[in-house]
Amino acid sequence: MRVVVAVVGKPRDTALAAAIHGYETRAARYWPLDVHEVREARAGAAAPPLVRDTEGKRLAECTASCHVVACDVTGRCFSSEKFAAWLQGMRERDQNVAFVIGGAFGLSKTILAGASMKLALAPWTLPHELARLVLSEQLYRAGSIVRGEPYHK
Repeated sequence: MRVVVAVVGKPRDTALAAAIHGYETRAARYWPLDVHEVREARAGAAAPPLVRDTEGKRLAECTASCHVVACDVTGRCFSSEKFAAWLQGMRERDQNVAFVIGGAFGLSKTILAGASMKLALAPWTLPHELARLVLSEQLYRAGSIVRGEPYHK
């Protein structure tokens, strides 16, 4: 099993980037983790659907042979325990999982339609950098839950 996190752009805020890196490093102790940061499309005069489509094509290149999970506010909500059990189930079935986080305009219709599942990281719309932080922390937490470690209380 391989866990892929495919995201649009790099974190611009250094403190947020450090927090993301810290949780991704911790999560990689539990799950084989590959992080792919794809280039943001230039919004300029481009319409949001065009930007989403351009970024969607870049994200799709990172998710081949994976169970694609689109991080989207309309998705399924899990408790930390249920997320850990779901992820462990994917490991037991030896299925690669790719979590996809869109850019400023969200995910393309193609990514959303082709995803095996949509996952809501919160009931609110989150900036993509913050969504990545939440996801990386939950991947770390899921690993600690699966191993019965004390991080999750």
